[in-house]
Amino acid sequence: MSKLSDDYLFVVAIDFGTTYSGYAFSSRDDFKKDPLKIVANQAWNAGKFVSFGYEAENKYADIVLDGQQNEYFFFQRFKMQLYKNKKKYTIRVKLSLDPDCSKHDASKISKLLSQTSRCIKETFMVPVLERGKEIKKTDIRWVLTVPAIWSDAAKQFMRKSAELAGIPNNQLLIALEPEAASIYCQDLPIEKLQGADKGYCMTEEGTRYMVVDNGGGTSDITIHQKVSKGLKEICRASGGDCGGISVDNSFYQIFVKLLGAPLLTIMKQEDPSAYLDIFRELEAIKRTVDKTNQDYVTMAIPRAFLDKICKKHLHEDFAAVIEASPYKYRMIVRYDKLRMEADLIKNLFKEPSQKIIQLITDALNMLNNKYTDLVSVILLVGGFSDSKIIQDEIKAKFPKKRVIVPEDAGLAVLKGAVLFGHRPEQIVSRIVRYTYGVQYRPRFNSSIHDPARRVVTHGIQRCIDAFDIFVSIDSEVELGSKIRKEFATSREFQEFVSFPVFQTIQQSPKYTDEDSCTHIGTLRLAIPNPSRYFRDLDVEFIFGHTELKVIGYGMQTGRECETALDLI
Repeated sequence: MSKLSDDYLFVVAIDFGTTYSGYAFSSRDDFKKDPLKIVANQAWNAGKFVSFGYEAENKYADIVLDGQQNEYFFFQRFKMQLYKNKKKYTIRVKLSLDPDCSKHDASKISKLLSQTSRCIKETFMVPVLERGKEIKKTDIRWVLTVPAIWSDAAKQFMRKSAELAGIPNNQLLIALEPEAASIYCQDLPIEKLQGADKGYCMTEEGTRYMVVDNGGGTSDITIHQKVSKGLKEICRASGGDCGGISVDNSFYQIFVKLLGAPLLTIMKQEDPSAYLDIFRELEAIKRTVDKTNQDYVTMAIPRAFLDKICKKHLHEDFAAVIEASPYKYRMIVRYDKLRMEADLIKNLFKEPSQKIIQLITDALNMLNNKYTDLVSVILLVGGFSDSKIIQDEIKAKFPKKRVIVPEDAGLAVLKGAVLFGHRPEQIVSRIVRYTYGVQYRPRFNSSIHDPARRVVTHGIQRCIDAFDIFVSIDSEVELGSKIRKEFATSREFQEFVSFPVFQTIQQSPKYTDEDSCTHIGTLRLAIPNPSRYFRDLDVEFIFGHTELKVIGYGMQTGRECETALDLI
């Protein structure tokens, strides 16, 4: 990974969301005068990449009606596949509007991400050029946002996809979503922090708070403490797949019980816009319904189309289908509106809210009572945090904590990523999420090693599958912390040295084949000018950044040698 270039005029941040996506930017000059002067834009349209977000949904609906769907790919909620597929990247992607996923290899996802990035690059240039400014590619520092709980492989995958779009490595940063939101809220005035008491100051040194990023796919949690030079993490990042689409999935099951899965598939094929309209209505409801709703919740529905397909396939209209369903007394149709019992909708939030509350509880428990009582604030960000029910459930469960929802909670990550691009050093330290190390063969020691692991290599007894620890889980590492290890070639004219890299949740693993250990990739060091002599190498693992970095050196020369850490 190349050293980040400091020569830039603009920071452009891209947020690939599960539900919503967008990009934002600010100039270096504007940042110095007013950090919050950030332009956010969601107009995506360029070249072969036809459209993105809502525009893509509308476009695809028109394409289906025109019978041209076989000429296009429609990707939906692909981001979650990067979270779910932690080891292998044979990714399952939703094609068209079918709930069943078709198998596609990583290259298709990578192409999708790179095309999107390229689209944004071209779109971003338009308003800049309109201002009469000419900029070069090297004038832009790019930032991609990812959940803090993503694997190192998923982060590297995003980086390589951006590289395919023409974004150089030394102009790209990976930002962790809850960290970006935390940075954004540091710059917000008190009046834009809903739930904050008068006089509360997030920027006061020593202040500790939890960031809960409730997005479409995941809920992502970290805990920060304000220090003189910025923010430090005091608990390793955690989270799970309990974002807003959990509500969508439960709502989908209601319609499965009403119409049946086969008829829903027909609906999506014949008029996808009608299907999309239903779930867009649900998005609005998710933000407005709260625990005080006692009677009914009303949503607009494509009544004419629902009646049409119900009569054709079920031989009765939509209202009659409801009358014959388990929801007879919980739903009623009035013209082009569907009125649903409030408890039916509120119950959709039960499982995700319980999971989010458990994640918050677990994160507080990880503090081992050291800071538990001192973490008095829960900062809710992300689109799903706009839900009144989610807010109310968290407030009820943690009455002694102050729950704060910033203005534009759904844009906190995106705008914070721009700020992170300008000052990546603001996160001064992080907590390591795993124990990292490599597999190696030390000299066999009968008092330490398992006799069954003894082998003889070149007349030397060695232990196979030993875990050489670089850094242990829950260690606090400052930005740019360096850990050096010595390695050596094992044969004459050796051109490279490679080591399998492992991670585990254990504090002190002995062997790489223990149950909790996971092989995450391979470290490869090129040997300059191979010879018959054995060569010593220094490997420097750099921690504290959002990504794992590795640099190799020849001990005899002190020169940096070509190093690759392949995690995909």
